[in-house]
Amino acid sequence: MMYEYLNGKLVFKAPTYVVIDVGGVGYHVNISLNTFAQIKDREQCKLFISFQVKEDSHSLYGFAEDGERRLFEHLISVSGIGPNTGRMILSSITPDEIQSAIITGNVPLIQRIKGIGPKTAQRLILELQDKLKKQGADTWLSVPQKQSIPEEALSALVMLGFTKQQAEKVLNEIVRNSGELSVEDLIKAALKKL
Repeated sequence: MMYEYLNGKLVFKAPTYVVIDVGGVGYHVNISLNTFAQIKDREQCKLFISFQVKEDSHSLYGFAEDGERRLFEHLISVSGIGPNTGRMILSSITPDEIQSAIITGNVPLIQRIKGIGPKTAQRLILELQDKLKKQGADTWLSVPQKQSIPEEALSALVMLGFTKQQAEKVLNEIVRNSGELSVEDLIKAALKKL
């Protein structure tokens, strides 16, 4: 990810986007109504960013909370849901409502969102139900949980391009044979074996 967050002065605010001045540079950032409701009275704010690149555009999507950004990224990982539809979903119902609708398989609630038909609603549930259940209802909106050393090493290896299965297998083997290692040592040991 290229941008983690932008922290600056809100020069312009509309329900769908803001212009945030960070060090003299004005960034046009698309936002959801949910985020707008949280920042509309502020002059300064920090927005967690999702940077979306398409053939014809580079767009920034900003969220008042990291949990909403993570949910947005889950939503747009589903085939047929682009950034604008993801933002529409987060503007129609709250992140909590979306999360629980997906976990409980509430197709009618998801279908009420403009642009979401029955097939897309079912695909959302099918592809995200397990992921969101695993994250737990309380943790997804909070600060990311501190990862264990092997989890942190696994994330790093996956970002470096190794498959999750391949990296997990090697890391499990190293942990079994070596005991406690720092993240750096664990990654170095895994790179030798991958």
